[in-house]
Amino acid sequence: MAYIRRLEIRNFRSIKTLDWAPSAGINCLIGPGDSGKSSILDAIDLCLGARRSAGISDTDFFGLNVTAPIVIAVTLGGLPDELLSLDAYSDFLRGYDAATGQIEPEPRADIETVLTLRMEVASDLEPTWLLYSERAVEQRIERGLSWKHRGSLAPARIGSYASMHLSWSRSSVLNRLTEERPELGAELASAARDARTGFGNQAGAQLADALRVVTNTAADLGVPVGQAQALLDAHVVSIGDGAIALHNAAGIPLRSLGTGSSRLLVAGLQRQAAQAATIALVDEVEYGLEPHRLKRLLDSLGAKDPVIPLQVFMTTHSPVALRELSGHQLFIVRGQGARHEILSAGTAADVQSTLRNDPEAFLAKSILVCEGASEVGLARGLDQYGVELKHPSFFALGGAYVNAGGSTADLCLERGLVLRGLGYRVMVLIDADKPPSPALVAKLTAAGGDLLTWRTGRALEDELFMSLPVAAVDTLVMYAIERMGREVVEEHIKSKSEGKRTLESIETERAAMGAYLVPTRELLGRAARVSRNGWFKNVSAYQHIGRTIVGPHAQTSEAGFLTLLNSLWAWMHAA
Repeated sequence: MAYIRRLEIRNFRSIKTLDWAPSAGINCLIGPGDSGKSSILDAIDLCLGARRSAGISDTDFFGLNVTAPIVIAVTLGGLPDELLSLDAYSDFLRGYDAATGQIEPEPRADIETVLTLRMEVASDLEPTWLLYSERAVEQRIERGLSWKHRGSLAPARIGSYASMHLSWSRSSVLNRLTEERPELGAELASAARDARTGFGNQAGAQLADALRVVTNTAADLGVPVGQAQALLDAHVVSIGDGAIALHNAAGIPLRSLGTGSSRLLVAGLQRQAAQAATIALVDEVEYGLEPHRLKRLLDSLGAKDPVIPLQVFMTTHSPVALRELSGHQLFIVRGQGARHEILSAGTAADVQSTLRNDPEAFLAKSILVCEGASEVGLARGLDQYGVELKHPSFFALGGAYVNAGGSTADLCLERGLVLRGLGYRVMVLIDADKPPSPALVAKLTAAGGDLLTWRTGRALEDELFMSLPVAAVDTLVMYAIERMGREVVEEHIKSKSEGKRTLESIETERAAMGAYLVPTRELLGRAARVSRNGWFKNVSAYQHIGRTIVGPHAQTSEAGFLTLLNSLWAWMHAA
């Protein structure tokens, strides 16, 4: 089962330099637009695909500089014996050390033997495909892979038009299911003249094993095919390559399936054909699929399998897809000047938790890591208030929120550090009632992350009741009564004042003095954040507060609190 052990790209489209050792299973590429994700898939396809020419133009050269040739090198391991024989490609065999991830010039007994296929395109736009090794260069030996071996190693491209795989064309996955091949001679010509069904009986007998696999795979994936048949496609004018196509039980060509159904079926067939072709390329894996079918497609590609059935290279912008994957299957593409790099998300608990709860964050440029739902809601509400004032939203600027689940400040900082290490722009927003570890704060700052915390000893509720103007505090108290009921608010005030204050006494004080005294504001802050039963502790409630209370009253709030809000706003809108 052949795998790509190393991919090297030079001067191809937006990629000046890329060196990457992909995993043997799912490689899901994510990153901002124009980061080169699709170009990586195209590079693999151009280098390994069974083709004699390629439609390369000047725009495929990095920076339109045709004097610097395009070079794509793919190093393959897990090779069949016929490719490893000394008689076949002895001058080009190299070694791959899995422990170090390095390619060595010579094979040896304790490491894997590999071959490197190199595609190069110069200013004449004529590509060459040659095997590469250091000793072959020294000896000035040139040789390519045989056409038979090129065909056996070619990846399956499951693109927007997957229907091309649903007929027996040269590069179709159907030709890899079994050794059977339909006879395209006089019998086929006669069948085309006489009747589609007449030929269908002949082709069906020849392709029985492949049709059985198609029928069973379609049934397993929930694609409505019934008993698959091999009939002459009425829309094919010439009798030749691709003339025999799959049809459903009613005789309708399967190329008429919707985009999602075609991709789902072809992915399943590719897995069945994995012994013949073990590398699959899927751009925008979610394209044309509802969430439940997308999950089935990922399962079919081996996302949950303990034994790897295929090496898959895919791209996605779907949170649904990310939620179904593990951190070791996720790779972030980063373009850093003249050099591209691909970072593995890894298997840290913070990564897996974020993938399950906030997968959108991995598709963003900037991430606001919040200690809990309260901070997420407040930030979202402030952002919505800004949109009403005609400012761009945080989402439109490529931002996302991560809810650390009300964990400790240190756990929130650790999550921010992990995401910062993956190249995201990160701010951590935490309470200050329990101070964070100075060492973690220093690490985050050193890594280029930002930290915003309320003032010493204060949680969010404390800041609101201590800092907002009187009218805003009035609205907060009324909103608490509306949400929780007067009795619950009363109970919390009595509890936190040890029975010395009541809601009625606070209302009387407010009416008499036209203000809230500092001790009263402190009491309301403590009462509002009663553990597990806080007055506003969810995203929706704090989103309402941020949008309709804090935002409109920010400019008349206490100066220190306004400074914090301005810092949060500035960071979010510099995304």
